[in-house]
Amino acid sequence: MSLVPTQEQLDKYAALAVRMGVNVQEGQTIVLTAPIAAADLVRRIAAKAYEAGAKNVHVDWVDEELTLIKYKLAPMEAFSEYPMWRAQGMEEMAEGGAAFLQIYAPNPDLLTGVESARIATATKTSATALNKYRSYLMSHKNAWSLISYATPEWAAKVFPGIPAASAVEKLWERILDATRVDKDDPVAAWKEHNAKLAQTVEVLNGKRYKQLQYEAPGTNLTIDLPEAHVWLGGAKENAKGILFNPNMPTEEVFTMPRKDGVNGTVRSTKPLNYGGQLIDGFSLTFKDGKVVEFTAEQGYEALERLLNTDDGARSLGEVALVPHDSPISNANVIFYNTLYDENASCHLALGQAYQVNLEGGTEMTDEDLARHGVNKSLIHVDFMIGSADMNIDGVTADGKREAIFRNGNWAI
Repeated sequence: MSLVPTQEQLDKYAALAVRMGVNVQEGQTIVLTAPIAAADLVRRIAAKAYEAGAKNVHVDWVDEELTLIKYKLAPMEAFSEYPMWRAQGMEEMAEGGAAFLQIYAPNPDLLTGVESARIATATKTSATALNKYRSYLMSHKNAWSLISYATPEWAAKVFPGIPAASAVEKLWERILDATRVDKDDPVAAWKEHNAKLAQTVEVLNGKRYKQLQYEAPGTNLTIDLPEAHVWLGGAKENAKGILFNPNMPTEEVFTMPRKDGVNGTVRSTKPLNYGGQLIDGFSLTFKDGKVVEFTAEQGYEALERLLNTDDGARSLGEVALVPHDSPISNANVIFYNTLYDENASCHLALGQAYQVNLEGGTEMTDEDLARHGVNKSLIHVDFMIGSADMNIDGVTADGKREAIFRNGNWAI
């Protein structure tokens, strides 16, 4: 019996990331951020990118052990500094039309026990320094994509109590299934999947709902939508009209809320891995768009520092719908990885909204965006709220209430 992934599967995964993820163009620069554990996949991606016509593939390596060493041993003032040569370099490459690919596979327990103030300071410092670069991605001016890689640390969290090699193999099986790499033609499978998501987007954009109403155990929430909101899902277009897939996998369709139009309480249904610490069993209570109360069974301090990042961190920037009966959800696994867990569950995001979710939003000034109720923040953090018990209704402009979700699945 061959181990998973096979060499052929890794090659197919690399090709998928290059062709459907960032959709590499002739003469383009690719910036690839990856953990050192993923070196084999990184080399395959680089080869596929050059074969597709890339001019340069720049690799930005991440070593979580070095990250942990710094958090434990560096002086506090170190976390108030960010290497501006890196921030400026990312901005310059974005301005030059580069595509950005990240292999996202963090250890969910990496920073357990680290002083919260250190993490909060480092997170805000990094977010501030990289704010302009991230604005290119959030406005879809550049192609960007997230994929994952089964590391031993992540696999041990998802599948505890079994041998490390078995855990890694089981996690790879889930990754290959969720990204359709296990299909004979993953690219064709993704095109078919994107077409289905586009059909759902078309239906929702035709409804022009003014409000969404959520009901589930621990959740009773209303979310107002801007009049000119836009639903998106699946493949997106960058500023040059090139299609790319930001998340691989993806099962969501999403839009933006009015930042001042969220009221009620929502309870999480899956753990949130934020900055190397887990937040679980939490609830948020909103009034006029702001979190005014919150609780957490685990990670209360981490949630508190998230909400205190800046003024916009206590408001929502995204509302996303994902059916409970979907491939990742049906795997019945908690991944402790937002890329996967958010595509197994309806979710919301605290912080910055995507300008592309508003008609003409990418061309608007900050003042225009604020007038339309678009939230602004240094962060954008998704958290999962969906379950088999969730019902969601949409309210039309004339006050009619329609079922969108019943018992966790589509009702439209």
